Parts: sequence; structure tokens; C-alpha cells
Amino acid sequence: MHSTLPTVGFIGLGNMGSGMTRNLQAAGYPLVVNDIRQEAAAQLIAGGAVWANTPAEVAASSDLVITMLPTPRHVDIVVNGPEGLLAGMADGGTWIDMSTSIPEVAQGVRARHEDRNFHILDAPVSGMSVGASSGMLQIFVGGDADDVARLRPVFEAMGDPERILHVGPAGAGYAVKLMINQLWFSHLVATAEVLAVGVKAGVDLEVLRASLIASPANSNFVQNDVLSILDYGDYDEGFAIALACKDLGLSIDLARSVGVPIELSAVVEQIFRRAKAQYGDLAGEMSPVKLYEDLVGISLRREPQLEAAA
Repeated sequence: MHSTLPTVGFIGLGNMGSGMTRNLQAAGYPLVVNDIRQEAAAQLIAGGAVWANTPAEVAASSDLVITMLPTPRHVDIVVNGPEGLLAGMADGGTWIDMSTSIPEVAQGVRARHEDRNFHILDAPVSGMSVGASSGMLQIFVGGDADDVARLRPVFEAMGDPERILHVGPAGAGYAVKLMINQLWFSHLVATAEVLAVGVKAGVDLEVLRASLIASPANSNFVQNDVLSILDYGDYDEGFAIALACKDLGLSIDLARSVGVPIELSAVVEQIFRRAKAQYGDLAGEMSPVKLYEDLVGISLRREPQLEAAA
């Protein structure tokens, strides 16, 4: 069975890539892997994956290459560097960038190497490291429809089949992911402000939240995501605020590149950067809520909810 599946090259075995590659391996895909830390590949190599010393070696040994990297700069180095994946990829090869990024790097590759007929897709993900480990990521794919159909089994090994969405042509996946992040971060700041003001004005926290949920102003953040703070004081250190600030900066870059003024998003970015300065790069991505708690001298915590009787 395994011999009928394409060999997948995978570069970037961090919090997300490690789970994604384990699921590809579990689905039977032969893997060729690379990371700046070879020890990150130990479990995969024990399971049969092949280590490659450079991105070029990954590309030369694979039928398609996936990158999952922290920033556009890292993507650029891995793709275009002297030992980058383009140096090893055959004409007509396939590269899928699953990083949260902006279109410039991939656009540059298309423009400079039009004659090599590369198949390039952007396919960033949502679902955090938990979704990467469970194989239930949401995947937003930009690229040619035929390529998306051909590669759907690869995506389904890493993501929830119901939430693998072809969102448009090349670059659309990057844009959708950045806009999802931007709106979520905006929900977070707006919710922090509303809860802090309401509680300071004397409204019971849970009564205020229940009222918001019952209203047209409800959101998934108010209903679900904020509970990690309200119940446990957990600001989600699984995703560092430094990374959140990086994503917000990419949103601002995208807006600038398409000529759209985004005053609200710029303020949200600055609030996140203030929280990063206050609490450190490794503080949780929801630390802006703590900014408001500290400003007004309260902790947004609800009373422990009684478990329903068994």
C-alpha cells in the first residue's frame, strides 16, 4: 500500500509540523524531513522517515514538499537559499507552504521561475498544536483547483476533511488565515474591554457574559474561548504572544500591500505589543486580557460551576 503513496518532503518540525508529520506517517506516507534541530525528527526517523541535511535534499528526494515555518523570512531562506528547496526540486514539482505567511515569497518564485512549471499552493492552518496532533486541523488552500483535488488526500491526512477549504487562487489561503487571526484577536481585545468595564460597573461577571451570549453581540470567543481565563486563569501559553504579534504584523503588512486602511486592527496590534512588552515574549496569546485586569485591579474569574449531577 505504501508504495502507491507519494513521498512527502516536510521542512519545519516545530509545534505544528511535528504533529502534522506524525499524522502523515500514520497514514502511510513515506517522509523525507528537515529541521534546524535534527533531534526534532528522532521519533519520525524511528518510524521510517528519512533525514535530509538540506531543503534541496528534501526536494530532490520527494514527490512534493511541504513547508511549515515561523515567518516569511524563514520561508524565503528555505526556498530560495543556496541549498534551498528550489535547488533540488525538479521542474514541474509541487511545493505547499502551510506557514502563516504573506504571498510575496511564493509570488516571487512564480515570477522568477515561470518556465519551470512549479505547482505552488498556500495552505495555512487553524487548530493550534492540539489540532496538529489530532489530525483535525482546518486548512485553507489557495491554488489551482486541479492541484487542490490531487493533493486532497495529503491534506486529509493532516486535517478535518469537512474543514479543508479551497478558498481561491494562489495567495487566498494566506489572506484567509491572516483575516481569521485578525478577527479573533480583535474579538479578544473587545471582550476584555467589555468584561472589565461591566464588572467594574458592578455587574456580576457571569451575568454579564450570559447577557452577551443571549444578545446579537455574541461570539465564539465570548461563548467558548474566554472560558480558559474565566475558569482557570489560563492565558494560553501554548501559543506565545510573540507569535501573535508576528501574525498581527503580517495582517498589517497584507492590508498595506492591498491599500486598505485598518485603524482598528492597528490598535489591536499595539495592545498585543503592549502586553508582550509587559509580560514577555513567552506569555500566552490571551495576555491582553490580563492587561485590562491589571489596569482595573480585578481578576476576571467566575465562580466554579457546579457539575451536573451524574
